[in-house]
Amino acid sequence: MSDDQEPTIHLDQFLKAHGLVATGGQAKVVIQGGEVLLNGQVETRRRKQLRQGDVVGFDGEEYTVEFA
Repeated sequence: MSDDQEPTIHLDQFLKAHGLVATGGQAKVVIQGGEVLLNGQVETRRRKQLRQGDVVGFDGEEYTVEFA
């Protein structure tokens, strides 16, 4: 599969979809506040595209991005 056909999800959408935050506004606050890690690094871009296998860290837990 080429990169332009690879499924992705935005970081803020991922947090909401997994019930880690209740609203988009809350997602913005925690991401821009440096509370979210992406593959072990602080990520402050809400619209960062996540791909299969990326690891999101939040509130002491890690979540792996997986698409069905």
